[in-house]
Amino acid sequence: MTFDDTGPNAAGRKDARVTTGEQPVDVLLSDGTTVQLRPIRPADAPGIVAMHSRFSERTRYLRYFSPYPRIPARDLRRFVNVDHHDREAFVVLASDQIVAVGRYERLGPAATEAEVAFVVEDAYQGRGIGSVLLEHLADAARRVGIPTFVAEVLPANNAMLRVFADFGYQVRRQFADGVVHLSFPIAPTEATLEVQRGREHRTEARSVARLLAPRGIACYGASATGQGVGAAVLGHLRDYGFTGAVVPVHPSARMVAGLPAYPSAAEAGSPIDLAVVAVPPAAVETVVADAAEAGAHGLVVISAGFAEAGADGAVAQRRLVRAAHAAGMRIIGPNCLGMANTSTEVRLNATLAPRLPVPGRVGLFSQSGAFGVALLAEVERRGLGLSSFVSAGNRADVSGNDLLQYWQDDPNTDVILLYLETFGNPRKFARLARGIGREKPIVALAPSAHAPGPGPSASPAEVASAAPSPTRDRYAAGVATAGHGAVGPDAPGPDDAAISALFAKSGVVRVDTVAELLDVGVLLANQPLPAGDRVGVVGNSSALTGLAASAATAVGLTVADGYPRDVGPDAGAADFATALGAAVADDGVDALVAVFAPPLPGQLPDAETDFTSALPAVLAGGKPTVATFLAGRAPSGVPAYPSVEEAVRALGRVTAYAGWLRRPTGTHPELLDVDRNAAQAALRPESFDPAGLLAAYGINVVESVRVASEQEAVAAARKLGYPVAMKAAAPGLRHRLDLGAVRLDLPDKARVRRAYAKMAAEFGADVLVQPMVPPGVACVVELVEDPAFGPVVGFGLGGVATELLGDRAWRAVPLTDRDAAELVDEPRAAPLLRGHRGAAPVDRKALAELLLRVGRLADEQPRARTLTLNPVLARPDGLSVLHATVRLGSATIRPDTGPRRL
Repeated sequence: MTFDDTGPNAAGRKDARVTTGEQPVDVLLSDGTTVQLRPIRPADAPGIVAMHSRFSERTRYLRYFSPYPRIPARDLRRFVNVDHHDREAFVVLASDQIVAVGRYERLGPAATEAEVAFVVEDAYQGRGIGSVLLEHLADAARRVGIPTFVAEVLPANNAMLRVFADFGYQVRRQFADGVVHLSFPIAPTEATLEVQRGREHRTEARSVARLLAPRGIACYGASATGQGVGAAVLGHLRDYGFTGAVVPVHPSARMVAGLPAYPSAAEAGSPIDLAVVAVPPAAVETVVADAAEAGAHGLVVISAGFAEAGADGAVAQRRLVRAAHAAGMRIIGPNCLGMANTSTEVRLNATLAPRLPVPGRVGLFSQSGAFGVALLAEVERRGLGLSSFVSAGNRADVSGNDLLQYWQDDPNTDVILLYLETFGNPRKFARLARGIGREKPIVALAPSAHAPGPGPSASPAEVASAAPSPTRDRYAAGVATAGHGAVGPDAPGPDDAAISALFAKSGVVRVDTVAELLDVGVLLANQPLPAGDRVGVVGNSSALTGLAASAATAVGLTVADGYPRDVGPDAGAADFATALGAAVADDGVDALVAVFAPPLPGQLPDAETDFTSALPAVLAGGKPTVATFLAGRAPSGVPAYPSVEEAVRALGRVTAYAGWLRRPTGTHPELLDVDRNAAQAALRPESFDPAGLLAAYGINVVESVRVASEQEAVAAARKLGYPVAMKAAAPGLRHRLDLGAVRLDLPDKARVRRAYAKMAAEFGADVLVQPMVPPGVACVVELVEDPAFGPVVGFGLGGVATELLGDRAWRAVPLTDRDAAELVDEPRAAPLLRGHRGAAPVDRKALAELLLRVGRLADEQPRARTLTLNPVLARPDGLSVLHATVRLGSATIRPDTGPRRL
């Protein structure tokens, strides 16, 4: 077993914390506003005193069990000086003013319990600060070995009692001496994660809802001459008919674009919820302060010149985000097209697009600002109605994930379309998609498998999530190996086809082009989902119907019995209607493809050439229909495509999504012998133990001994017991029986000596000696970090041919029991596991359990960035893992784990 720690988290360094004095975090409250949370500092003493002075008498009494009118100097010193281990305290700041503090204190030097308490300023009570503090305090306590919190609460303090009771912890209560004594374990459970993610969903959705439905808008940067970006946006706001107040902010003009203008937004005297900003980058921070004074909830920053312009712009962008969050505001942009809400109650066009598509039921997110205008124009041309539209630009704050949270509950949105260039938090995207996709279809034009790394505007969390790319691990901390058989240091991850499959398994319809994004969107917005994959093809051209049938087969659809059905070139509209009606009534048909070629001039009476008249009756049949008209125009509600291939491809995408919906979701089974404490001990940087890490999750690797001489080989064989196997130690050779790098069934000392001499001469002195295990089918299990999905688990059969063909199946972590079972059966070579050509079937349940264990390890141990088990010998009576390679990443917290934070 070897370990080489050469990365940035070298031995002896402590794991990074979620929050440190240097890295505070921003969090969302239940009303959608932002606040900052960080550990307390000695310099916070005046802020603590000021907060205490703003407490009501009731708040002081409920927190301190006495009036406690002032904080004595001795108590104050103890409050603000903590060791961040046995004693920890976090403060919450709004507009750089401390408004809450929470703390824990260990009950003795080696105690496993700590007392927790927090207090929130009256003006900020009831906004979810207590639950956020509890999440961060519990996370910090777990990291220093404190598994249990205790608390003392007055019975009258119902709000505090609810914070503990509603969190999902198993709280034990005892009433004594007029005080409620609480005790509860703080280890995360499914219940606590469900509560935490429910709160995350509500806060993020609320923060976006306030941006998309403002009562009033302040517009900064509109010139009095009507020229420039700001004037264009102001004109679009006015002309689209925004139902609230539009306030141009101008330093000197009294009127701008026919609207009264003011030197500051607050002077308008109207409620201002949103600021639309089109001023030079240097003036943006001044605008933030002015908008905050007016009470704005958020900003749409159309101004460019930030992270997309280079390092200096990235610094300015970070300052912008910090200033906005400190004021409780969220940001769309900068360098964005803007946003729109077509609801008649809002009528918001805060974009650079002069026209918006018609109102509809589709939510559209575009990361690109420059591309957004063209995208909206194409949406309008297709007649695809939008509910709302957001262009995130540099995505400094509000992202596609935030919009997913909003659209999940938006009653005006039925379909979600995403144009993504990068993933800020891939793990969260995959989690949200799996849940939201079962309620509303998500169609994504997303990056390829090997997306570029984070840009200059990336946050530390984005850098951490992007670091361990499937094909390169720039931030790797080291590689540890155990046992036999190895892969190279950069194990390949899913290819582009596998990434598309991963999207599909997570309920996302991934498309390859903008045209296809809208093709699928039009179909989902206008037609029901198919009940199966059987397609009826009806047309008046044998060439077109044959082409449609071939295209259907190519995309995984089944051409229904009796189809394609060609009504002939002489058929008129009535004949078409009859054939389509029969197809709709056919129980063997789940969806229809209608293809129409124009008749020759004079071939049919004019009344019989209107083929579109044949379609309305089809819509009443409840089966999705796509059409290709080579002449004429389809009626409203029928998705029409310029080519047969485009129509069938869109139908194939939607049919695959409908099939995913019909499959059961699966469960996350309990793995009773998982020892998380042992895993944490194995991951200590100063003494990393890869075998111990795997064993903590019930993954046992067959022992092997590395030797460098005949004498050492004989001694190892004697220790392990004959017969033994001998394998070249060089990476890439340890499972290459075909190259002679593996010698099996060596029964005695003489055979071991001869085998070593031959292998040393051919492959080098270092070889591995391993006890023989019963033969089986060689399999490979992999764990990699993918830029689109975070940690993913792959499974395939071993061998040069399957590796060359990339015959791997992949699923995103965490795995359900159904995920694991499907992984085992999905590779093209999987029939070898089920008893191909008379061989005994292997124990596929054992393979599925192994995959569940790898998935659980990946989910709970974010430092394990890549893992390869190769080979895994699967047999009828179980399996043996002959070799494991583990690659560690830095201790930076993986996005979408730990307590809530932006």
